[in-house]
Amino acid sequence: MKQHTVTDSPYGPLTLVADDGVLCGLYMTDQRHRPPEETFGTRDDTLFAETEEQLKAYFAGELKEFTVELRLNGTPFQRTVWDALRRIPYGETRTYGQLAGLLGAPTASRAVGLANGRNPIGVIVPCHRVIGANGSLTGYGGGLERKQRLLDFERGASLF
Repeated sequence: MKQHTVTDSPYGPLTLVADDGVLCGLYMTDQRHRPPEETFGTRDDTLFAETEEQLKAYFAGELKEFTVELRLNGTPFQRTVWDALRRIPYGETRTYGQLAGLLGAPTASRAVGLANGRNPIGVIVPCHRVIGANGSLTGYGGGLERKQRLLDFERGASLF
């Protein structure tokens, strides 16, 4: 059974979605590949206390690694990419090519990019930490401005 809530963040409202009590989605407003609202289930503002506390600590600069339980629904390749994203240290970036190489598929940078773009749990699964080969910001479901702000925040720049 799916449930959801909406919580505030410095990047605008975040919609948290759980399937049988396990976080399976974190979506920003106007996010690309955001599922339709009607798929989020009933609203439950009590179910997400742990996730909201960890997000609050992250945005306060007090949390570097999330520990909430996740249910990542996707293809085996997507789940492999999303797992690799979770291993990128806070404040660091990797290129799509580097991720592909780490996965043993050095020519699969485009496939890595497509999987990265379909990440259903933004921020917690840090797809914002992936950049282009030349260091440029490329594609981010939440928008390039949000991606830049998240990267700046993690590197110690002011959030605002």
